Amino acid sequence: MLLKNITLILLLGAGMVVSGCSRQVSYQNDVLPILQGSCFSCHVAGEGAQNAGLILSSHSSMMAGTKMGPVIVPGSAASSTLYLVISHNVDPKIQMPPHHSDRMAQGEGKPLSQEQIDTIKLWIDQGAQDN
Repeated sequence: MLLKNITLILLLGAGMVVSGCSRQVSYQNDVLPILQGSCFSCHVAGEGAQNAGLILSSHSSMMAGTKMGPVIVPGSAASSTLYLVISHNVDPKIQMPPHHSDRMAQGEGKPLSQEQIDTIKLWIDQGAQDN
């Protein structure tokens, strides 16, 4: 019995190392509030929705992407345009949210915190589920 318990503990510990002890990120509870606070002003009915065609008001519309195609590759934040633009891994002219310092009339967005960026990255890496 003791050996069985030790084996179970070791297996669980190995699972934590493999999974990186990551918390499960929820679209509804974790990602959607970030989008609502920093992205909706442009990407529901504003210039981002009109110009790029990226509408972030629902999981399905977000997964549809832009006029040019998907912005999320489930399971790979590094391959996802959405992650690249919010983490500032692209030309500053297309970083999101835009206009946080120049106070343009439309689409002023507050910059995402590192924690918010990490949450979206983790959600995408976990498969970008509608959960």
